[in-house]
Amino acid sequence: MRVTSSIVRFAALSLGLLSAVAALAAEEARLVESINAYRAQVQRCAGQAFEVLPPLADDSRLVLPAAGGAELQQALGRTGYPMVSAQAISLSGPRDAAAAMAALQSHYCQVLLDPQFVDIGVSQAGRDWRIVLARPLLSAQLADWQAEGQQLLEQLNAARGQARQCGGQAFAAAPPLSWNAELGAAAEVHSRAMANGNFFAHRGRDGRTPGDRAELAGYNARLVGENIAAGLDSPRKVVDGWLASPGHCATLMNPQFRDLGAAYAVDPQSDAGIYWTALFGTR
Repeated sequence: MRVTSSIVRFAALSLGLLSAVAALAAEEARLVESINAYRAQVQRCAGQAFEVLPPLADDSRLVLPAAGGAELQQALGRTGYPMVSAQAISLSGPRDAAAAMAALQSHYCQVLLDPQFVDIGVSQAGRDWRIVLARPLLSAQLADWQAEGQQLLEQLNAARGQARQCGGQAFAAAPPLSWNAELGAAAEVHSRAMANGNFFAHRGRDGRTPGDRAELAGYNARLVGENIAAGLDSPRKVVDGWLASPGHCATLMNPQFRDLGAAYAVDPQSDAGIYWTALFGTR
């Protein structure tokens, strides 16, 4: 009877441990969701305006022990993450994801809104948290900007061909976009400006807006829209990121747009390494 009783107690302890682990995992997932929701809106941080950003991808290789003090580069080397840049944030005290998010917004908003980071890992141990944001090595072999712009057009048209929900807004399938060389040239100019100038914004350092750039390239627009991305090394990843971001998704699904020009530019000295621009238009 004592053996049976021990087995029952052991089973109860195991179930309790599993429940605790599940609760921690749920809070970690909630924090990732909160960070991505924060990035999905225009924000002001440290007196600076930040553009809407695609969500960070949850990567298990970035989930490091919350209470661990291992050097970040060595720790990520052991997990096999091909890091170009990374930053770890350690918090002690927040009891749940909401409290952790409040602390992050208060003290680390610039890290959360840094466009170079594309992946995230979160771990929690009691009231200790570790949040790792990172950018991996560019792995794709890209063709010239026109060829990759055409690939981006194909991916966008495939996305527009299906009805979808962009946040709280429902979109029916939209007509395909046509390639426009003038918009392509304007997109290349802006991608190159972001890469060489190491910034991420719709308004260029020269003060020009997407509409200004389209007009300067010779495109007589009735309607212009623009999506930008950074740190992603393929058209597929770029479009997936935009589809997961309500604002970007709404732009690419807008049935009023008819034309597209798109381009990427690379500068190894920039924070994000690679920058993309998709310029949507209707004459």
